[in-house]
Amino acid sequence: MTITEDFSLPGQRAANAPADAAPPSLQGHPDERCGPHVVAADAASVALDVDPIPQHLILDLDGTLIREDEALPGAAELLARYRGRCVIVSNNSTHTAQGVTRRLARMGLDVEAAQLVLAGEVTIAHLRHAHTDARILLAGSAALRRHALDQGCTLVRADADLVVLALDPHFNRARLALMANELRCGARLIATNGDDNHPGPDGSLVPETGALLAALVAASGTAPLAVIGKPGPRLFEEGMRRLGRTATRANTLVIGDNPATDLRGATAFGLRALLVGPRPEADAATLPDLLARLDRSLPRPTQYRLSESTSKVLRSVLTEVS
Repeated sequence: MTITEDFSLPGQRAANAPADAAPPSLQGHPDERCGPHVVAADAASVALDVDPIPQHLILDLDGTLIREDEALPGAAELLARYRGRCVIVSNNSTHTAQGVTRRLARMGLDVEAAQLVLAGEVTIAHLRHAHTDARILLAGSAALRRHALDQGCTLVRADADLVVLALDPHFNRARLALMANELRCGARLIATNGDDNHPGPDGSLVPETGALLAALVAASGTAPLAVIGKPGPRLFEEGMRRLGRTATRANTLVIGDNPATDLRGATAFGLRALLVGPRPEADAATLPDLLARLDRSLPRPTQYRLSESTSKVLRSVLTEVS
């Protein structure tokens, strides 16, 4: 598709879902400095009720495997244990899969780009499939904009058919006004994800796309046509596709930290889910705890005890053979 015009917001160079499909405002992660709820200390001694034992995993990223630029304890072991049998499904709308792969490598996590299902990239794929000829005003990172251009999207500055909102690192009042006025003139709104925030270092919170979306909806009075990321089904569908034919809803387990996106989305899609982290409803406080409890859930090999008479016969046979 021909790219007719580059799009730059002020200060920057450069299958539709029904309107009520947008999820409600999602609750953020608890600030751990403000008295987090912690799973009981002896929880790791209790086996998890996971029957059948999962053969494949769909993993969340922020708050589950990493916290900003730091890998969480147990992340590398979990990825190694399920190598070739897991994907990471994330509402990340800032980076491409290649960029996240390099970022994770710096944290000591070995993940291939094909294992990463990201809300930003899935949104671009949705645009190319469902809105092929649309003129798109895309508010997002430079990496996501480059990816959209590479995929053949037509990015414009004005007279847009669609306003697409991702986690724009340069979001400000001028950009809000530009997008709100495009919506007022008839453009439709699509958001990559609805998270209000994700966990940052030392218990801090990092504002997410949902916080920007709330401002845009308030300013424009326009509800989004679609919100692509979790808890919606699109990322889970793509995750299952990448796991391959051996992955089924019965033998695949979702592990995340946010009940509003990971648990709610997995349940709606028909997948089992476990939560890890400081929330009171979490199944384990940390990934090492979760791994230990999964280990206790594994079936143990059957042990047989020979009768005394059988033992005597066996000993005599072994003596004669020797």
